[in-house]
Amino acid sequence: MLFCHTFVYGPAIDENIADHKYNPLNTKDMVKLEIKNIKELESDALKEQFTQLCNEKRDYLDEYFKNYNKELTFEVIVNKDGEVYKVSASLNMKSKKILHVEEGKEILAVTTKLMKEFTKVAKRQKELERKDYVYKRKR
Repeated sequence: MLFCHTFVYGPAIDENIADHKYNPLNTKDMVKLEIKNIKELESDALKEQFTQLCNEKRDYLDEYFKNYNKELTFEVIVNKDGEVYKVSASLNMKSKKILHVEEGKEILAVTTKLMKEFTKVAKRQKELERKDYVYKRKR
């Protein structure tokens, strides 16, 4: 019987393991983030916080969909009508494109609520796709 062990070492592996960002077998990201109309936000600090929230959610979705065999695009669009912000997020999955929209007066509160709801919808859709795949495979 022959045993084969493969070890992958990268530069600065200790720092990357501490950050939990290093993935030696698959270095590309599964989820790509696109933020559109960020110029609608007034201050640079607000833009930075908004971008940080979106990147955190992208990192979470990237971890959740790491075994998904399609590259996904996570798109966040900001629109402002007077005092009301409208934030929409979409994700193109295998079976369909998921779209969720929230609106309100405070951009960070709206974005946080949107990301929570969007995560639930994305998880549910992935489970439905898996269930459908298993059902078709048994037939």
